[in-house]
Amino acid sequence: MRKPVSLLGLVLLAGVLVSGCAGPEKKLGRGISNLLELVRWGDAQRTIEQTSVFESPNVGMTTGVVKGINKSLARAGIGLYEIVTFPIPTYDPIAKNYLTPNPVSPDSYKPGIVEDSVFSTDAQMGFSGGEIAPLVPGSRFKVFNN
Repeated sequence: MRKPVSLLGLVLLAGVLVSGCAGPEKKLGRGISNLLELVRWGDAQRTIEQTSVFESPNVGMTTGVVKGINKSLARAGIGLYEIVTFPIPTYDPIAKNYLTPNPVSPDSYKPGIVEDSVFSTDAQMGFSGGEIAPLVPGSRFKVFNN
């Protein structure tokens, strides 16, 4: 009885190691990124911008705000769902007809790498490129912008 149980355990361990974890890993990362929409509000900013450009500034500041908050809350809800269900297949994004799988930013601002020692190549010198405070409105100044 001992050999079949240990053989079954060995087969299960081999199956887990061979199968990989790219699907759950990707789903969990996408879920966390989407849940952080409550901090970023990128969908709200983009919707306000797009509505203001394609319709009018007045519509952008009224209807665009409501649509943008709705999209941001929907993205956060989808992120929470993906975090809770990340070990369960399917690992494809949901609600693709309403939201893009990855968070968006307004067309007037494309985020870059945050100025941090993780990404800095000249950390010992005390300076390098990147954004200084990307989450602070109006501080889109970049050091060494070529």
